[in-house]
Order: sequence, then C-alpha cells, then structure tokens
Amino acid sequence: MTPHATDHPTARPDTATAAAAPHRHRDPGPAWHRRVPARALLVSAPVLFMAIVTVTDLLTPDWLHIAPVLAAVPVLAAALLPRWATAALACATLVITALLQWAAGSCGRPDADVTLAGLFVVGLTSLAACALRQRRDRQLRQVRSVAETAQRALMHPLPHRAGSLALSGVYLPAESEARMGGDFYEALRTPYGTRILIGDVRGKGLPAVGATSTLLSAFRELAYGEASLTRVAELLDARARRHIAALDGDPGPARPAGRGRDALFTERFATALLVEFPPGDRVARLVHCGHPEPYLVRAGEVRPCEPDRPGAPLGLGDLLTAEPAAQTVPFGPGDRLVLYTDGFIEARDRLGRFPDLAARIHAHAGRPLEAMVAALRRDLLHHVRGDLDDDAALVALERLR
Repeated sequence: MTPHATDHPTARPDTATAAAAPHRHRDPGPAWHRRVPARALLVSAPVLFMAIVTVTDLLTPDWLHIAPVLAAVPVLAAALLPRWATAALACATLVITALLQWAAGSCGRPDADVTLAGLFVVGLTSLAACALRQRRDRQLRQVRSVAETAQRALMHPLPHRAGSLALSGVYLPAESEARMGGDFYEALRTPYGTRILIGDVRGKGLPAVGATSTLLSAFRELAYGEASLTRVAELLDARARRHIAALDGDPGPARPAGRGRDALFTERFATALLVEFPPGDRVARLVHCGHPEPYLVRAGEVRPCEPDRPGAPLGLGDLLTAEPAAQTVPFGPGDRLVLYTDGFIEARDRLGRFPDLAARIHAHAGRPLEAMVAALRRDLLHHVRGDLDDDAALVALERLR
C-alpha cells in the first residue's frame, strides 16, 4: 500500500493487470492464446475478403460480375485497421475493380464508371470514419489512464502478507470500460491488529466513487486511532451521514421542507463489514453493517458467519436502532475467511439463477489462497458469461500460524 509502506512489505503482482484495474486477476493461458489468432484473423479479414471476391469474380460467367461487392473492403478496414491501411486497401479496391472490368471487357462503359465512382466515394467515407474511430480510441485510452490512476490512488492493492495472515483480493467492475465503482476494500496493520474493511456503496458513477473515497479515507484514519472496532464503525457511519448531508446541501440535522429523512437516507448508504485480527489472539472480530455475512473455511467445511446483532448500513445509523456490535469467531492456523460484496451472490445468469458462492468456495477450498480467489473470479465470470450487472469484490484471508 503506497502510503503505508511498512504495513505492506510486498505488493501482490498477480492482482493487478498491466493495463487494467489494479485489483483484478488476469487469467493467462489458453484463453489468452485464443485471443491472439482471433485478433490476427479479424485484422486480416478485409484482405481475405478482397481476395475471395476477386477470385470469385474471375471464375464466374461474363454475365455475372460481383466486383462491386469490393466496396465492403474499405468499410471493414475502417473498423479494424489504421488510416494508412484503410487508404491502401481503398486504392487497391479501385485498382482491382478496374482490372476486373478490363478483363471482362466492360471498362469505359457507363455502369463500370459508376461502379468506380461509387468505390471512390466509399473509400473517402471509410477514411473519414477511420480517422474518427482512431480519435475516439485515443480519447478512450486517455480516460482509461486517468481512471486507472484514480483507482490506484483511491483503492490500494492488498498486501500479500499482513503479519500471520495471507491475503488475496479481486475487484470486478460492472462496466467493462470502468476502473472504479461502488465496491471497495482495504487492509491495514494497526496497533490493534490487522483490520479489514469491505463495503458496497449504493449507486454507481461519480457519486459512488465519491462516497467510496470518503469511507476509505475515514477508515484509514480511524483504524489507527480507535481501539474499539465498533467505535470505528460508529464513526464511519457518522462520516457517511455527513457526506450525504453535504451532497444534499444540508449542513445540519434539520431537513428542508418536503424532503423526509426516510426518503433521503434510503437513497444513499453503504453496506460494510469490518474485520479485526487482534495481535496474539487466534480469533477474528467482525462488525456487520448491513453487509452479507462472510464465509469461514475450516478443515474443508464452509459455513457463514451470521451476525448475532447485525448493524445498520453506513449512513442509516440515525434511522435504525441497531447499533454496531462485535462478533468474535475462532480463527486458527489454516482457517480462511472469505469476504465479498453482493455482486458475487446476486449476479444472475441468462436463466435468472444466482451463483452458489458457498458451493464454489467449498469446491476450491483445497487450493492455495491465490488459486482459490482466481477460481472464484473465473466461476463468477463464467456464470454471467462475462456480463456483470453489478460491481463485485472479494477478499480472502488465511491464518498461516
């Protein structure tokens, strides 16, 4: 973690891709090798199409000419290739069409001249479309670069080790081009032990990113200054309520007329789960704030850590009477704890079915921690066929000794 180098002796390289968000596993191997020839075939499609049409035109009878179909070549090139290649193929299309007309004895006829003029116009249009596509590609790359930098500053990579704990995490945004959403996590080594936060801000876009930044910044400060984990949760809730009030231009507890507190606060909140591993104790202390319960993996068995007294989501603390309460769970060597956001349990497949995260954890429990997290990621993407409707984050921890 950048601001706390002493807390994070090593950064986990396999949770960051070189050109994607820094919390995502990349699965090399067969899928990657399949993409390379597929891309090469796609790029060569205009040339192959031009060759097929040319040969077919030469083999067809004199009364049937399919050379005008070559107009599709510069159009394909504009969608797949750079401008110089598009221009070259557009010129090649004109030359080949003229040669085919000459071979068929139709060169100079009005219909042949119209065909050549049409190809010329299509070529110019394709060049303009290619230039527009390349400009938008450059803009997209710039946006991606800014988004990646913002995410690295906002949500730091998890450490590979934190004391006697091994950690591994994965973050999947709902939008394929996005780099940051409303899910978040953080791990810190503090005087009170290693503390973990995972949460999910309701909503998407910049408001969700702003709320995420507020909560992560507050947690990084409170985790070091507050001895009680429940107190950290209470202060996070207060910070969330102040953030909501600031967004609505309301500095105090009084609300403008016509805007009830229930309507206001149920629109903006964040679920969260705080976990603490006290030094010297083989236990995990959890504080639930409206968040899905984590799974404890022990000796190959998987069971949910359901809270005795679940607390209110962050931002709703003054509406609900449920106060944060700590739950202590034995956590010895070899035990694992899997924290996640609802994207891992509410993502529907094409038939509307939810994934069974507990079953998938049980299936991969015998693997090393990193391999288990990578497998859970693959299972989720396979379940939704790569089309996530919501952000998804998961953090797995294992006590080593």
